[in-house]
Amino acid sequence: MTRRQIAWILILIVDVGYVAWGAGAAMAPERLPGPRGMAILPAAYQGFTGGSWSALVNASPLTAGYVVLMYRMYGIYCALFGLLTSVIVITGFRRGEPWAWWTLLLGNTVALVAAMRMDWLSRAVGPFELTEYLGLALVWGALAVTAPFLASGRRGGEASGHHFLQNRRGCCQSPSVVSWSRLGCDHGSSGRTNGLVPQ
Repeated sequence: MTRRQIAWILILIVDVGYVAWGAGAAMAPERLPGPRGMAILPAAYQGFTGGSWSALVNASPLTAGYVVLMYRMYGIYCALFGLLTSVIVITGFRRGEPWAWWTLLLGNTVALVAAMRMDWLSRAVGPFELTEYLGLALVWGALAVTAPFLASGRRGGEASGHHFLQNRRGCCQSPSVVSWSRLGCDHGSSGRTNGLVPQ
């Protein structure tokens, strides 16, 4: 497998994981696994407010319902983001298009760093949330080995080398005067050949 093939597979795994998490948060935020053996929504609420989620549900069910609604919408946005980036991975990025590389770099960085920040603010960081760090590392690593500016540099070097070899062949291996290669391609002034003649 080439580096690009490995890279797009790794990024796709991360973004499909984003879709799965977002779908879980959209469908059942009160049951999606979170830290401390709790679901993510109660754990985040408790970490951020210091209060009990069950107490909020009993005291103000409409407020709790609104929080659930907001978390569901957050999950929907996460799923849509993951779906969009997955499409970019298997189309533009797979073909090596620079715009796809930059889109995945900016999109995944902003999305994953924002999710990490939310976890820290709500003090809801558990083993499941740590996969965000792993995902960001995989994305950055995959993008690092497929950077378009590095590929341009390699292509430029290869083109220069090919042009140099072509010039050397044209200079030293002319079909009409093969023996000029013994002269080191010395095209000195006035066509002098230091006393050597072609054979």
